[in-house]
Amino acid sequence: MTLRSATMTETTYRSGFACFVGRPNAGKSTLTNALVGQKIAIASSKPQTTRHAVRGIVTREDGQLVLIDTPGLHRPRTLLGERLNDLVRETWAEVDVVGVCLPCDQRIGPGDRYIVSQIAELRNKPKIVVLATKTDLVSKARVLSHLVDVGKLGEELGIEWADVIPCSATEDDQLDVVADVLMGLLPEGPMYYPDGEITDEPEETLIAELIREAALEGVRDELPHSIAVMIDEIIPRADRPEDKPLLDVFATLVVERDSQKGIVIGHRGSRLKEIGTEARQQINRLLGTPVHLSLHVKVLKEWQRDSKHLNRLGF
Repeated sequence: MTLRSATMTETTYRSGFACFVGRPNAGKSTLTNALVGQKIAIASSKPQTTRHAVRGIVTREDGQLVLIDTPGLHRPRTLLGERLNDLVRETWAEVDVVGVCLPCDQRIGPGDRYIVSQIAELRNKPKIVVLATKTDLVSKARVLSHLVDVGKLGEELGIEWADVIPCSATEDDQLDVVADVLMGLLPEGPMYYPDGEITDEPEETLIAELIREAALEGVRDELPHSIAVMIDEIIPRADRPEDKPLLDVFATLVVERDSQKGIVIGHRGSRLKEIGTEARQQINRLLGTPVHLSLHVKVLKEWQRDSKHLNRLGF
């Protein structure tokens, strides 16, 4: 029989999947980006910004945490909304831990109760952590009051929280605690992704999302839901020297009505130019390569309600 010496003992390596859930604009995408350490999910003050499950990868010596940022669960008014809700529920059923984002600057309401009750009804229940986000926006007294309400919510629904963590992604408040707690709740397992990889999202998808994020800023409330982005082509500029590459990115902003097309383009193309400038800067940072971004706008009438359009746009 061989005895394993103390010097040979290895720290338990944990790996698994966690997702952040909550009402729209609860801070899920911002928290994902902060934990990963780089922007992989777009964040906006507009509700329903996230439209697909974005995987962010946090790799440490003691384990690997794969974060899945999902759309906010909401009352669907379109076929797109129904598909997004289905995506959320499918994700819940596959993860080891769910982080419920309950922002401190908002009272816990019926929408929060509904989301948590839906998780509690899953056959294979994940561990549930409450993330009391946006602590930077409120006083310490308000945070304490919010934590009391979180405790009452657990009692009301018969749920024992695995942990409750007040945090702020924008101020880096307690993010190390969030990472430690989530990692500690994962099962023992292998490294799923190579060290250094921060997302499994294709570059094309990330570029499309950055363009959509730029388009969302400053538009009317009814317009964000109607904007989608298609990447038509990404081509290295042929006449550039190897040490000074340039990528040509051709993309289409899709809207539902002619009036929306006018809003996105703006007076004499001013708004579209602003979108292109902001998105190009973000894409440059993402790729580490200068890009020339060419945008045009197309109308696909009622695309959110048309299954063929949704399939074509990747939903």
